[in-house]
Amino acid sequence: MAVSHGAYRRLAGWHGELTAFRRDLHAHPELGFEEKRTAARVAQALRVAGVDEVHEGIGRTGVVGVVRGARGASQRGIGLRADMDALPIVEENDFAWRSATRGLMHGCGHDGHTTMLVGAARYLADTRDFDGTAVLIFQPGEEGFAGAKAMIDDGLFERFPVESVYAMHNWPSLPAGTVGVNPGPMMAASDRIEIIVQGRGGHGAHPYLAIDPVLVAAHIITAAQSLVSRNVNPLDNAVVSLCSVQSGEPGAFSVIPREARIVGTVRTFRREVQDMLEERLARLVESVALGFGATARLKYLRSYPATINSEREAVFAADVAAGIVGEQHVVRNLPPSMGAEDFSFMLQVKPGAYLRLGQGGEGSCFLHNSRYDFNDDVLPLGAALFASLVERGLPFASP
Repeated sequence: MAVSHGAYRRLAGWHGELTAFRRDLHAHPELGFEEKRTAARVAQALRVAGVDEVHEGIGRTGVVGVVRGARGASQRGIGLRADMDALPIVEENDFAWRSATRGLMHGCGHDGHTTMLVGAARYLADTRDFDGTAVLIFQPGEEGFAGAKAMIDDGLFERFPVESVYAMHNWPSLPAGTVGVNPGPMMAASDRIEIIVQGRGGHGAHPYLAIDPVLVAAHIITAAQSLVSRNVNPLDNAVVSLCSVQSGEPGAFSVIPREARIVGTVRTFRREVQDMLEERLARLVESVALGFGATARLKYLRSYPATINSEREAVFAADVAAGIVGEQHVVRNLPPSMGAEDFSFMLQVKPGAYLRLGQGGEGSCFLHNSRYDFNDDVLPLGAALFASLVERGLPFASP
């Protein structure tokens, strides 16, 4: 990973300190809205770095740092966001900085994202080579808690105005030093579905006296797979996955239960497709159950909206990345992922872009794996990219 960019060279000099900070966070993971130690470490690091303001407790456990450029003429601002929370996973690594809390681990690299933004804060506070304000957003609760929405609801953008906002996520399937972006969809909307089937319990030897909810659930699961293949335009993307079925007692081999529950997820990019799938799934569930003399209802919870980059900001971010790693290491039309990300809430309020930072290498694990670890080699690069978005986005006016 040969990089000669000025910000990168300076941040590379702090590589050891950034690595130590990242590994300390990795050893002390905390779940969403429980990131008290993490938030305190971040706030302390920002104060040591010399940022102008540090605000704690935003969106419960979020932290915001403010750095003003060398000139105060501009009222413009750019937001940079990093997520802080960990996952409820038992870590299976054996290195010295593995999780000290059994059952919790940084299995998605948020420890690395936080460290990169801390590094960018130190660099920006040191150089201040921009005209405007950098707002450094350390967000809690990305992993299913909608921490981005919590910060927005707590007045994030009213208290810290910005004209655009950027986030970055490591991506093990991209080579280390490669940056990926898309001027459009990056991550899908994530919806949770629960289907409750009500039948009539009875004896397994006399099924004609019962209404078997397990049979009904099986037919619903099969029929649901027609929703995408026969209702969604092939040029659109959608996924319906029914991932869990719960009914009866395993030891009661001859008892037909009264109820069955199915839990799953729907992933889409377009609101029209999302609306259609919710409506069609509800009708399918009720109709299939009715055909067997049972009843069923759908609970449909819209969790995270789709993460859609604004075109101008995505192109700008790709240009900034190319200035650091070279055009040959920038993927400007990265295929979107059907995973979800609550940075989507911020992109519903402000234009901006969500980037992928490659960290792959031989034997690297993908995200949410019990043997995953962030690649510390890319820490200076990620920090330089964060900082350069501010420097390039808030240039000094020509005299």
